Amino acid sequence: MKTKNIIPSLTPYKPGKTINEVKRERHLSKIVKLASNENVYGPSPFVLEKLSDFGEDLHLYPDGYARELRERVSAHLNVDMDEIIFGAGSDEIVQMLCRTYLETGANTVMAHPTFPQYKHHAAVEGAEVREIPVKNGHHQLEQMLEAIDDKTRIVWLCSPNNPTGCYINEKLLKSFLDRCPDHVLVVLDEAYYEYVSAEDYPDSLSLLENYKNMIVLRTFSKAYGLAGFRVGYGISSEEIIRHLNTIRGPFNVTSIGQFAAINALEDQAYIREIRQLNQNVRDEVEHFCEQHHLSYDSSETNFLLIHLPKSGLEVSNQLLDYGFIVRAGELLGIEQSIRVTIGRKEDMKEFTNALSECLQ
Repeated sequence: MKTKNIIPSLTPYKPGKTINEVKRERHLSKIVKLASNENVYGPSPFVLEKLSDFGEDLHLYPDGYARELRERVSAHLNVDMDEIIFGAGSDEIVQMLCRTYLETGANTVMAHPTFPQYKHHAAVEGAEVREIPVKNGHHQLEQMLEAIDDKTRIVWLCSPNNPTGCYINEKLLKSFLDRCPDHVLVVLDEAYYEYVSAEDYPDSLSLLENYKNMIVLRTFSKAYGLAGFRVGYGISSEEIIRHLNTIRGPFNVTSIGQFAAINALEDQAYIREIRQLNQNVRDEVEHFCEQHHLSYDSSETNFLLIHLPKSGLEVSNQLLDYGFIVRAGELLGIEQSIRVTIGRKEDMKEFTNALSECLQ
């Protein structure tokens, strides 16, 4: 059977090694996973307590409209219910966007490196992908604007950017939106929004009123600690959301995922606590890097991209012997680096000791 012409040239997403895999391979009893930017503290205790109440109607399909979750998100963000779309993680919404707007003959503009699913799904739809290299981890917005033409359908802004952790401040974002043509959909991916503490980070939702060609993506997978439940969402104009809903699967967000997300929204004190914990430990890792003359990209996330004097593949493999799973930068498009999720204080102390030994 013949696939689309592009399919044989693409590779499936390859996740990092699991904890059990590394335990077996390295004969270790303790493994600390710092490779996928999960919330190492897990979900709110309030959510865990509430989950014990879930269990009825498992034989029924989920609410395809996600009404209760929609009502909670609408109230929490002060946006209209019809301006929200839900996905099995925000990466499913990325797929919806590509299916809705991209096709052969169209092009899309993005940073490099950035979240790889933008490029992957764009390629599946046959669109030309135009990648603009980041500088010191930051999007080069002027060059991205120059890459836009009359065939550009989507431009992707990942802020903070994965895998660099750098963000686009309010002044730069507004300037970009003012000059971006109306026929181009601006996707502002804020998966790590809840971790940001920078004072000049934009209030993106307030911009939607004036910029109808923008959609903001967020997720419950990161700071909320619900990665295993796969719940993400997008906020945009009713017109854009209506188009996406024609692509969305009818029951794409599970019942238990909706239930967990509803309860997670109730505990914003936990999100504030997680943000502060993350910032404190990230500061300590940054201090270690400075002491050891290692450069890193300025991060507003729960991960840090650390630049190394040798191969990130080599170092990440060495770190497995110490029980730490990290992501080699070479797998993300950045030579001689590793992307490290910010873990618990005690684990990161052991990690920095291990990294120091690997670099000797």
